[in-house]
Amino acid sequence: MDPVALSPVETASPDEVRALQDRKLRAQMAYLKARSPFVAGKLSQAGASFEDIRTVEDLAGLPFTTKQELRESQHSHPPFGSHAAADRDRIVRVHASSGTTGAPSYVPVTAHDSALWREAVRRVFWCQGVRATSTVAMGFSIGFFVGGIPLAQGIEDLGATFLPIGAGATDRLLDAIARMAADTLTCTPSYALYLAEAARARGIDVAELGVERLAVGAEPGGGVPEIRRHIEETWQARVTESVGNADVVPVYAAESDMQDGAHFLAPDMAIMEIVDPVSGKVLPADADGIEGEMVFTHIDREAAPLLRFRSHDRVVVRNRPCPSGRTGPRIRVVGRTDDLLILRGVNVWPSAVQDVVTGFRPRTTGAVRIVLPGPGPAVDPPLHVRVEHGEAAGDLPALARALETALREKLIFTARVELVAPGTIPRSTMKTRLVHVGDSPGG
Repeated sequence: MDPVALSPVETASPDEVRALQDRKLRAQMAYLKARSPFVAGKLSQAGASFEDIRTVEDLAGLPFTTKQELRESQHSHPPFGSHAAADRDRIVRVHASSGTTGAPSYVPVTAHDSALWREAVRRVFWCQGVRATSTVAMGFSIGFFVGGIPLAQGIEDLGATFLPIGAGATDRLLDAIARMAADTLTCTPSYALYLAEAARARGIDVAELGVERLAVGAEPGGGVPEIRRHIEETWQARVTESVGNADVVPVYAAESDMQDGAHFLAPDMAIMEIVDPVSGKVLPADADGIEGEMVFTHIDREAAPLLRFRSHDRVVVRNRPCPSGRTGPRIRVVGRTDDLLILRGVNVWPSAVQDVVTGFRPRTTGAVRIVLPGPGPAVDPPLHVRVEHGEAAGDLPALARALETALREKLIFTARVELVAPGTIPRSTMKTRLVHVGDSPGG
């Protein structure tokens, strides 16, 4: 590994990182005091002041910021909300969140913010093995999506060749990968599998395209064992996962070739806390194997700095030493706390259900939908799981029983498996929703 390509903060000691974060946190609080009535109001309601926030430890107990609050802020104070802290003439670009769990919100960016995002993206893709000699095919949307333009800029900063095709142009993307000899594809895990199906329909085996790496993200799956294995076997390529958030940093964590969790690569841009998603209590992030929800506080953001923003991403944190030399924690996304289902006290993650179903390939295609009669998280068993059988399914009733048994034994809940024909469950070129409320065909 070329050490010049690693930023100093990636290999800094925990004490050095904490000292840097404390210093930048104080500067960010001074900036917010002068420019953010939104944060001032939240602190006032909690009986706290900006001067109280001097160190990372001082964040514990302060109020969280939620996505719904940001939407309401923009609704009452258009266009960017009362949480915006930069003048309009300093905004150089605007992105929008995907809106998969609600109305989209807009994310303004100053030139300073954009430069930091580029650096975060550069760190992420270097960690995932992209070099100046790489040719990267873009399978994410390049429009409003926060994983579009910022990814292009950061990848170009590495000196790599970038192919800006984007999602929704499947045939063109496959043709560009072949003709430009792309060795890296970046997209969602579900789009990687969708592309393979689309290629197969054209008589193309994606394993023969020469792609060596798939840098996937934007949804759980890249780190889920059976899903990762399915993608790697299909493409004959290494899969590494990245993690990001439109309101925090487009991508702030990524796996190396060790595939042992995504390194948190932006501790100089945001403080990451791990909290109990129910009680809100801060958990010891330096403890190996701790599980909780990520919460972020910006420490170097101009346009829309956030205080203790709840990501709703539930993660397992790894802190064992890494041969890469990076010293920060590594995370594995388990699922989203707002996607969690509870069946008679048992927590069920949709991505875990998909993992079990994918393990039955080729008797299944791996495509799955969880069908709920109404909004969760509490669901009365049996859980209705719609699964596409494969061409080699064999005895369908026997397959359904085998799936129900596996789900019961591995995830400790009772399921009612409905088998449907291949191609019945809709595919997505972006984020795939595994849970569907209402029993419509193909949902």
